Amino acid sequence: MSNAASTPFVRNAWYVAATPGEIDDKPLGRTICGERIVFYRGDDGRVAALEDFCPHRGAPLSLGRVVEGKLVCGYHGLEMGCDGKTIAMPGQRVRGFPAIRSFPVIEKHGFVWVWTGDPAQASEDELPHLHWADDPEWAYGGGLYHVKADYRLMIDNLMDLTHETYVHATSIGQPEIDETPCKTTVEGDSAVTSRFMNDIPAPPFWRMAMRAHGLPDDQKVDRWQICRYTPPSHVMIEVGVALAGHGGYEAPKDKKVYSIVVDFITPETETSMWYFWGMARNFRAQDKALTAQIREGQGKIFAEDLEMLERQQANLTRWPERRLLMLNIDAGGVQARKVIDKLVATEQAAQPAAA
Repeated sequence: MSNAASTPFVRNAWYVAATPGEIDDKPLGRTICGERIVFYRGDDGRVAALEDFCPHRGAPLSLGRVVEGKLVCGYHGLEMGCDGKTIAMPGQRVRGFPAIRSFPVIEKHGFVWVWTGDPAQASEDELPHLHWADDPEWAYGGGLYHVKADYRLMIDNLMDLTHETYVHATSIGQPEIDETPCKTTVEGDSAVTSRFMNDIPAPPFWRMAMRAHGLPDDQKVDRWQICRYTPPSHVMIEVGVALAGHGGYEAPKDKKVYSIVVDFITPETETSMWYFWGMARNFRAQDKALTAQIREGQGKIFAEDLEMLERQQANLTRWPERRLLMLNIDAGGVQARKVIDKLVATEQAAQPAAA
């Protein structure tokens, strides 16, 4: 696989654009799949998403302000409606201005989602099903990183967890990850890589989780990692440990700690991304201090990935002609890229030919 090819984006899909708290009384400018978009809340409190371009003089609307649910350009005061049409401007007649592009947007599951493709194809039914998002038996904590790397490199990283032994040696890494083969399967447009390790010591992060759940942290455990990629760029990883000999992944709830590592990877440009990360868990869900502790630990782990990926991208940019080598541990990322390439090709084939 050459590094010189342009990075493909799936357009007809929902991407996480922001968390609700990022869109307050000020507009938020964010580039997604190369599209400069401004997000703000209209007078009904719902999030709107417009092209970040004032039709008057081209100023970024994200530099403006929100007044009574209207987006006001910070350059000359032109007011925009949530549908992309101009409303008013002091001393001027502007209702005949052509509308700027508006994007379908949904606020659900604790995230703000945007659709960068054909608006006619945008359906709430296409949102990923997050069973833990509104379940009181589950807790979630997470964060956001801006990463200067091709978003597919993050998918590669998450679909091959053998790097944990080296990049995360003091938290979740252990030699048994290297020593245990992984299995990769394809289910429609999903790629799944799984690894099950039995009768091994628990690494530091999981010993902390075991103590929090009232389990002895000095006993051997059965550990699992099930990484599931779904389009356009979401990776959910079922992770956990159970006291050895109690069924591993299928162990009863009082014998294990089980979580889902949540990874929403939103392309910004060909060499940068917005990485929304977190962990959902179904033990001690009401313990906010534990949620904060896990979030802090997970944030440090992902910061280690960030440094590695940005340096990796710098190398790939410097030597674009070099080919990446593929091993069996890379199968999950390879399959995910095949899905992306297929969906991009399908979208491009459906576009009308240029005149």
